[in-house]
Amino acid sequence: MIPLAPLAATTAIAGAQALAGVAGTVLSAATGSADKVRKTAQDFESMFLEQTLDKLNGSTGTDGPLGENGTGGGVYRSMLNKEYAQSIVKSGGVGIGDQVMREMLRMQEAGHAASA
Repeated sequence: MIPLAPLAATTAIAGAQALAGVAGTVLSAATGSADKVRKTAQDFESMFLEQTLDKLNGSTGTDGPLGENGTGGGVYRSMLNKEYAQSIVKSGGVGIGDQVMREMLRMQEAGHAASA
């Protein structure tokens, strides 16, 4: 059984740090288009899912075609997780990107209102 509490805590901390960096980037831009914000939110969701998949697949052991018996098993597993994450986001994601995008737009509007 996979202990989900440490996984959730680790992922939440990494996600919060990444979100703070993303929000700072968006707020520092004088003009931000909705397309750029959407792309950034999708990239964030992809990164979040990739880290989650890395944690989940890291506990599966070394059996199977991507096991650690060879020199590149870990590299291929990481690449596979990245592709899985991007595929999930392209097919609609899990909703994190939409929430992040709304929050980034809200923060951007608040920044513009404060500077006016």
